[in-house]
Order: sequence, then C-alpha cells, then structure tokens
Amino acid sequence: MALRKIATIGHPVLRERARELTREELSSGPIQTLIDDMVATMRDANGAGIAANQVHEPLRICVIEVADNPRYPYKPNWPLTVLVNPVLEFTTDETFMNFEGCLSVPNLRGQVPRFAGARVHAWDRHGKGLDFGVKGLTAGTFQHELDHLDGKLFVDRVVDTTTLCTWADFERFHKDDFVHRAKALVARFGS
Repeated sequence: MALRKIATIGHPVLRERARELTREELSSGPIQTLIDDMVATMRDANGAGIAANQVHEPLRICVIEVADNPRYPYKPNWPLTVLVNPVLEFTTDETFMNFEGCLSVPNLRGQVPRFAGARVHAWDRHGKGLDFGVKGLTAGTFQHELDHLDGKLFVDRVVDTTTLCTWADFERFHKDDFVHRAKALVARFGS
C-alpha cells in the first residue's frame, strides 16, 4: 500500500464525473492496489471517507470508514466499506444541516443540507452486490463521498455561505452547538 497525493479544490479532476468500472476492470491488480492505497490514504489523513477522484483517479470508487476518528469524534463508527459504482436512493424527504469538512478542501468547514436516510446500491471490491440503508450522520457521510464521484464538493452544497469557517473557528465558535445537534441525530437514528 502507498499513500496517494490528495487533490485539492481547484484541481480539475475533482470536477469530473467519475466513470463506472466493469467487473473485469475491478478485479485487475491496478484497481485492487488503488483501493488499498485509498484506504491507506484516508486513514493517514484521518478522513471519514475518500473517493478515487480525490487521489487523481476519476473512477466510481469510494471508501468509507469511521473508527473513533479524531477529526470527527461525534460521528458514529462505521466499518470499512468499499463502494464501486454506487448509487444512492433517498428514503426520506427529511434533511438536517451537517457541518462538513473535506480532505480536498483543507481547513474549511460549512453547513450542508443532507438527507436523513438513504439506501446504498453498489458493488464491493470483489464485484459482489451491496444493498443497505444508512441514516443520520452516516447518511451524510455517504452523500458527501458520492458527491465527489459526480464532481461536486461540499462547498457547492453550502446554502448559507456565512457558515463557512476555518477548522480553528469551527472548534472555537461552532463545535459545541453542532456536537449537541449531532448527538441528537445519533440518538435518534443510531448512526
């Protein structure tokens, strides 16, 4: 496994719609190595997820994992999940405001409306079909990562730009309020 360079806002690869993979491509050595590298890169950067185009590969692959993440201590844990050619189906019209950051948008956070529930359809890294539901903050994480695959960043979804802030100012002025709201979401949805 190797750490990959993370593309940052302004790089054209982040604005491309990533292309789907065939099962034959997915089973190839280079794609399996890419997935391993994505996991290593996400973990090294303390991310909750990373999409292939964030490491300069415009392919419809993302990985998600939350394991007592120091960047997001309020997020519920979620096991390592590799999604290939994922599609989200929203299961509710209910939304919540999620204070998001991104490895590709260093030192910036902002509030983004996210759906409170979704169904995920994808393949795993071996081409096996996945079909499961996500709710609450976890649903927000999945929406964030799948946005990357469509060439969108969280800043594109910020409705009120006055919520944009640095990580330091989030910690100083906004974290307590958001953590209170996040805990209420976790208590309600369990994730």
